[in-house]
Amino acid sequence: MTWFSGGTLLTWVDFSVLGFLLLAMVSVGAFFSRQQTSTGEFFLGGRRVPWWAACLSFVATEVSAVTIISVPATTFMENWQYLQFFIGSAAARLIIAYLFIPAFYKFNCTTIYQFLGARFGALTQITASVFFFVTRLLGSGVRLMAACLAMSVLLGWDIVPAILLFTVVSVVYIWLGGIKAVVWTNVLQALVFLGGGLATVCFLLSKIDGGFPAVLQVAGSAGKLDVVDWGPSLAQADFWKRILSSPNIFWLAILNGLFGSMAAFGTDQDLMQRLLTVETRKKSQKTMALTIPLSLLVLSTYVCIGTGLYVFYAQNPGLALPDKLDKIFPHFIGHVMPPLLRGLLLSAIVLASIDSPLASLATSFVTDVLRPIRSLLGRRPEPDSDQKDLRISRWCVVGFGAILALLAFGFSFFEKILWLAFKIGGVTFGSLLGVFLLGLLTQRRSNRGNLLAMTLSAAGMLTLLLLSEFKIFLLGWSWLVIWGTILTFLIGWVSGPLLDPENTSAPDHPAGR
Repeated sequence: MTWFSGGTLLTWVDFSVLGFLLLAMVSVGAFFSRQQTSTGEFFLGGRRVPWWAACLSFVATEVSAVTIISVPATTFMENWQYLQFFIGSAAARLIIAYLFIPAFYKFNCTTIYQFLGARFGALTQITASVFFFVTRLLGSGVRLMAACLAMSVLLGWDIVPAILLFTVVSVVYIWLGGIKAVVWTNVLQALVFLGGGLATVCFLLSKIDGGFPAVLQVAGSAGKLDVVDWGPSLAQADFWKRILSSPNIFWLAILNGLFGSMAAFGTDQDLMQRLLTVETRKKSQKTMALTIPLSLLVLSTYVCIGTGLYVFYAQNPGLALPDKLDKIFPHFIGHVMPPLLRGLLLSAIVLASIDSPLASLATSFVTDVLRPIRSLLGRRPEPDSDQKDLRISRWCVVGFGAILALLAFGFSFFEKILWLAFKIGGVTFGSLLGVFLLGLLTQRRSNRGNLLAMTLSAAGMLTLLLLSEFKIFLLGWSWLVIWGTILTFLIGWVSGPLLDPENTSAPDHPAGR
């Protein structure tokens, strides 16, 4: 197998920028390594992370290489309708800030699934954590693959060495510095990809004949600036077909943004762990609220890049396009951008991909699986058990890193990676969100019922996704999280008293109040 067959599109200046930033990430991990004396430090940084750093870390984790590569590609091929999802996403962040976060701080959670353990029982906690493992590993595999795809375009590498490079760097700095290293490297990442994105917009405008007015004229006449899809009227013959199959219809996009972001942010330890590293509930709530304008700025920047790319290539029809339009942005970076800016954008993609979930996966495994199982087996904590758990956590970083690398390689055979990431989340996010809402909004007691509800819901959503992918039953992926949430909530509500009769008379403390 030939891994380095192609020629690189980069200069020594580009490699210098990338090398400096990669070295900075590992140095951050080394800087915090001496502070990793307990699992409390490794998992939460002692809750001493500044709120503004946690905010930038959250946005950096949310964005990832999928946003940097796939949002411009989606806008290039389609239009601005992707922005409709952000309306629901902004509302979801406020709900998380004022419903979810108070419950997590009330129970002094290291992971958010500990709330489920306190509210329902260890079985629900372990089940939710396993669902998180599946969702986060698959979703992060897509993210890692997206960055490696860009790397292969720019360096002429096969995707395998790119995956190995990113995985090794991730494992090293997280092994050394724990969540503090993750947060502070995220701050660096956020500044790099926001600065690189804004610089790209300026560069594109300088290369487009007629500048900004030409962008409005060319892209507008091609429908590339359309933001809202109002959907079909009731009188149209294909009304139900479009309602079920199109994810971009305005009200459905908002609804999906609401449910999808509540699930992706509020029930995902990888993102919520950033918000749990700050000292108080109020600071955590402020951190979440301020992600709204910052995330919108990042998203708008990369949407504008996609439109600029469309106009640029429309004005320069002689320029070659990549074999897959998913690669349009890295292709542009490699063939058109000047050296220093090219290195900055490559670094943005690389750093966004290296923001891996390894710290949160290790945290959840030790806190939500290993410790509850010990408790169920009746094992008492040993004097040095925390140090043993710290060592286990570090080896979990290595193990999950290897799994992530294998998944990224498998996903390299897929296309339209932006929607692939959403489809993966659609299968399991509804199960997670449904059980969290059952615990936050009701006084219902359920444990074995929650296992049944989450499993049936995920199986149902996977079946619907496969039927849709094989064109047997057309259904937009945006329905999966909505239906999965409702199904989990209802099954858990009904089955709880039947499967967990011993819990129905227990005193209840609604966690969100």
